[in-house]
Amino acid sequence: MAGLHFQQFKVGQKFIHEVRRTVTDMDNMLFCSLTYNPAPIHIDQAYAATTEFGRPLINSIFTLGLVIGLSVQETTMGTTIANLGMTDTIFPAPVFSGDTIRSQTEVKEMRPSKSRPKQGIVTFEHTGFNQRDEIVCRTTRAALMMACPE
Repeated sequence: MAGLHFQQFKVGQKFIHEVRRTVTDMDNMLFCSLTYNPAPIHIDQAYAATTEFGRPLINSIFTLGLVIGLSVQETTMGTTIANLGMTDTIFPAPVFSGDTIRSQTEVKEMRPSKSRPKQGIVTFEHTGFNQRDEIVCRTTRAALMMACPE
């Protein structure tokens, strides 16, 4: 499915994304390795066992990327020009290996681009949930989107 163009979005529009993904230890180790993050809370089983969580936490930046990534197919696949920024990002519950993450998106704001007449800015709120319907991530993302072809 192709992404939507700027004019195809509506403020208040909600997407419940169908694709879900179970997170694994390998996802976490690979992500931490690729981003040079050696924090023992993510990669050291023995250390993590001594924390309040008792096991490694999935890297929150991986969780953020996954929650947004799960939205792409139904919203912005091939129609995003650039991410302009993210704000108000929170992680209210931890993610562990074996958790299954799902995502939903709401269009919060829209405006035509002032400097690019054939493009517009859409502000999305992405929310990620685990298999217990606990919110694990929420972020507001502004994206520069293509306008409908003429």
